Amino acid sequence: MKKRKVVGSLVLSCAMGLSLFSSAAFGKEPDAIVKEKDSYRVLIQGPSSEKIKVKEKHGARWEFGSEGFTTTVKAKEYHALLQNKNITVEEVQEVKLEERTFSKVGATAITTLPSDRTPWGIQAIYNDSSITQTSGGDGIKVAVLDTGTYTSHIDLSDNVEQCKDFTQTASSMVNGSCTDRNGHGTHVAGTALANGGYDGKGVYGVAPQAELWSYKVLSDSGSGYSDDIAGAIRHAADEAVRTGSKVVINMSLGASTKDKLIANAVNYAYSKGVLVVAAAGNSGYNANTIGYPGALPNAVAVAALENVQQNGTYRVANYSSRGNPGTDGDFVIQEKDVEISAPGSSIESTWYDRNYNTISGTSMATPHVAGLAAKIWSANRNLTNAQLRAELQNRAKIYDIKGGYGAATGDDYASGFGFARVR
Repeated sequence: MKKRKVVGSLVLSCAMGLSLFSSAAFGKEPDAIVKEKDSYRVLIQGPSSEKIKVKEKHGARWEFGSEGFTTTVKAKEYHALLQNKNITVEEVQEVKLEERTFSKVGATAITTLPSDRTPWGIQAIYNDSSITQTSGGDGIKVAVLDTGTYTSHIDLSDNVEQCKDFTQTASSMVNGSCTDRNGHGTHVAGTALANGGYDGKGVYGVAPQAELWSYKVLSDSGSGYSDDIAGAIRHAADEAVRTGSKVVINMSLGASTKDKLIANAVNYAYSKGVLVVAAAGNSGYNANTIGYPGALPNAVAVAALENVQQNGTYRVANYSSRGNPGTDGDFVIQEKDVEISAPGSSIESTWYDRNYNTISGTSMATPHVAGLAAKIWSANRNLTNAQLRAELQNRAKIYDIKGGYGAATGDDYASGFGFARVR
């Protein structure tokens, strides 16, 4: 069979013990015998006339202009396309999320309460161990690209403004649907903007007045296609322009290799004034293990901190992916650089069964930063996305992180500029 070129593979960046995510193989699958699939998601490139012919026969899922278009074809059709010398056919790879072990809090009753309304990460980012509730984020949209959201959760329902599914087969985008049967997306959304519920007895996120745009780009098993994720990024950017909104994109997902569709989509979103925040990955603690899209220059890569003090600061978790040590100390973001640190280990937040759950990973650190960005932006509407990013960096410099492998004074490849906080 003809060798296929892989476009990209996207998987959740949630820490999972002895899984691939806690090794240097972030976003990779072990070598295995390649089995024939029933269908293939592919990117078609070539002359316009040739692309039109393929499009007329197979349809298009996503149009990416000069980058080509994607479509889904049956196995026999896929092999026929590979024989067409007038076009380039690249498979858009799907990678499945491994099983995870969660520490679950409570049963399935809606009356279940969190063990802490302001978990340690909220206390840390607010720099206030006695805080009982949070505030801020009004008017700012946080687009969470993940497994969806349980939008009826008592701590989230008032924040939901958009709910869209980019994973369904019949259509590339379905409005009014973003059901989360995994939990990851609901957890991430809660950390960014949970509002404590109407009675104030629920959990609080960093920016509880922000509006949630829940974009389901990963299936219930935690797998996703790079073209769907790229399409969702571009859609969020276009919605920002259409509605005149300030938008922060949160991507607690990643891959070990750079995907051109997602990279171009991130650049597009940044050019439209959107701030993109992404997980560094869970392949630490070796250098140059940072995943994509976090490793992209136009994305804020977030490392995970533990609730442990070392050298007078919080400690970067061993599993948290590291960046490039060759660029330490320059306070300039280049490709493969970690930028900001935030709480990521043992984070309690909302869950997809109406309850609460405590899990760990750079996935959990990322929404702390997205929420902080929303809170800052809400109070300073005149800031551009680049100025907002500079403000995050400046705040991180104030709280330098010196704990954990690779952490050192100033800009380092483990913690980046440091821990950006509310105050």
